[in-house]
Amino acid sequence: MPSIPKSVSADASTGAAKNTIKTKAAKIDTKLLTAPTQIWKSRISWRITLAVFMTILAVQAGILNVTMKNFEDSRLAHLREIGRTAIVPLIDMSVRDLLASPIPDNAAMRLLSATKVKGLAVYSSQLDFIKNYGEPLALVLLDQDSTSKTYRSSDGNSYEIVLRAYDLNRPYIMVARLDSSHVSKELQEYVKETILIMLLMSAFVTTVLMIAMGKWLLEPILFMRSNLISASENPENPKIVPSPFDPSDEIGGAIAIAQKLIQQNADNIRHIRGAAEDKIHKLAYYDTLTGLPNRILFLQTLAEHTRAAADGKQERFAVIALDLDHFKDVNDSMGHNVGDAILRGVGKRLRTAMPKSATVARVDADEFAITMPLTTDINSARDVAEKIINAIRAEPFRVFNEQFQVRASVGVSTFPDDGMDPDQVLKNADIALNRAKEEGRDTIKEYSEDFDNAVQQRFQMLRDLRTAMEANQLSLHYQPQLDLKTGKVIGAEALLRWFKPDNSKEGGAFVPPFEFIPVAEQSGLIVPIGEWVMRTACEAAVAWNKKHGYDLRIAVNVSAAQFSRSDICGFVRKTLAETGLRPSNLELEVTESVFMADIHHTIQTLKELHAIGVELAIDDFGTGYSSLSYLRQFPIDRLKIDQSFIRNALNNHDDAAIARTIVRLGHSLNLKVIAEGVETKEHEKFLLEEECDEVQGYRYSRPCPDADFVKFVSGYNGKLSSFDR
Repeated sequence: MPSIPKSVSADASTGAAKNTIKTKAAKIDTKLLTAPTQIWKSRISWRITLAVFMTILAVQAGILNVTMKNFEDSRLAHLREIGRTAIVPLIDMSVRDLLASPIPDNAAMRLLSATKVKGLAVYSSQLDFIKNYGEPLALVLLDQDSTSKTYRSSDGNSYEIVLRAYDLNRPYIMVARLDSSHVSKELQEYVKETILIMLLMSAFVTTVLMIAMGKWLLEPILFMRSNLISASENPENPKIVPSPFDPSDEIGGAIAIAQKLIQQNADNIRHIRGAAEDKIHKLAYYDTLTGLPNRILFLQTLAEHTRAAADGKQERFAVIALDLDHFKDVNDSMGHNVGDAILRGVGKRLRTAMPKSATVARVDADEFAITMPLTTDINSARDVAEKIINAIRAEPFRVFNEQFQVRASVGVSTFPDDGMDPDQVLKNADIALNRAKEEGRDTIKEYSEDFDNAVQQRFQMLRDLRTAMEANQLSLHYQPQLDLKTGKVIGAEALLRWFKPDNSKEGGAFVPPFEFIPVAEQSGLIVPIGEWVMRTACEAAVAWNKKHGYDLRIAVNVSAAQFSRSDICGFVRKTLAETGLRPSNLELEVTESVFMADIHHTIQTLKELHAIGVELAIDDFGTGYSSLSYLRQFPIDRLKIDQSFIRNALNNHDDAAIARTIVRLGHSLNLKVIAEGVETKEHEKFLLEEECDEVQGYRYSRPCPDADFVKFVSGYNGKLSSFDR
């Protein structure tokens, strides 16, 4: 036999010693784990204990409830018999008069003083009342059914029974009031004794059951729990104690499987941790579609650049924000597969066009960001932006045998000129990007403080507008609308006004609508504001009719957001119902651009509104791009000539021709035509010659508050105007 090297022998001895120590430690741990004190500290032990204990108590309580009633009934039956045996011997058998009491008075007194009987009423066999002794009785015999009743007082101190003829062996019926106070005491004693027995029995059965469950169930569960806790604390290298339980039974087998799974899990964690960390890092810092850095990594790169600049290693670098123009249209029309392919192509083209020192990132759906140090070759951020946009425009992107000419809007900022903080520099590039998109797209805009000021002004305007809504600073002014041929006031246009309070001598000033209405439309506030305008205008029209007898049409402007995003048909129905305004007295004015945004939705909505009965008008007609083929399908009542054509009609042949054409077009389609911006008699004369139907403008009245409008209508004679006063 070959000899074993000493080193191997020593290792074997050391290993055996370690195994012996581990085995002893396992026995100690298992012993501590399965100790009775540990078992009874277990929550599941207490839950099982309480469940078993309460179950036994519930069963015994049910039994007690039944036996308690039986006990009480038996004691009352015994009391009844005592009362009967006390009464029967006192009956005088010599009494022949069946309507006379068979119990002498002196016998009755002895009965009441010496027995449990405290009251007695004597009736004939025909229920004729004969006599009453002692305490009054609650039980009164009125018919044969009542002879079978008993009565127990609410405090349990008295019990009234009926003794019939066969109980007394005489042709009488008696009602006896018995002292039953001892019955309640006996019942209480019975309940106490029974409950004590119940508790002792429940505790005994529960203890025996828990000792058995602790040995066969809780100890293995606690052991398994200890192993799982150890595995959760150190899943890669869990310290698992060997199982002392028989693996051939259900619980011992489950423990063996659990230990095997714990070991397998530890092996798997060690195996995949490296790969998982790499994957997590890539998901956290890179865009999954293009493989470019994402916004988080881009900002970290910017931060590194700023730190390097602070250390004097680098002076300036460019930050570019790029957004693909109308990319949503590509996704919607061609599908996301094509859109994703274009995004990958853009990312690849940008990465190729930029030097290695640049960082190209995809920071949003169709938005990219680029940063690179500015060198002597490229010494301005605009140079970087032009290189980027030229790379995008260089040639169309080819996807699935289709060519797509992609254009981009670009915003530019420079560190440290436009900010010292990474977030601020990128934010400024985004501000410049937004300005590029606002000014027509496919262009480059360098950041300017004026851009930031404009953004801040819009935000401040939005905050002030919200305050105005809450503080009731908004109001309506009304401009009269007149029948041009008769000179009669036939309606009014409701116009929104905002008086903003301040610390000036006047107390405030009106904010021009062209300043705050675009902000309201961009933010979505125009929807609640528009609903308030419509409701207020309808209420005013109803009030004019009730107070002054003016049956006038009220015209309300409807924004694109109201028309497309809200249930305008439902709101109009609700407003008309709540205010009581006739549908024909409400006119909704919508611009051409709103109509043309979604033709099918427009036609359906207009038909629903027309079915309600309201009138519909195209506002600022002639300034948009309406299609005459679609115009025939719109259930429109009125065309409104934009005021720019009317004001210039006398001096500009083209504007006069447009106004004339709109009147002819409206009449050919059986529509009314109203002209706004009528300021002079010459304007009025021109429109009369062209047979325009209705007018409004400064020649008649400026927009005015409710009270002034009422004064105008009451004093207008068909000739007076604001210029003639």
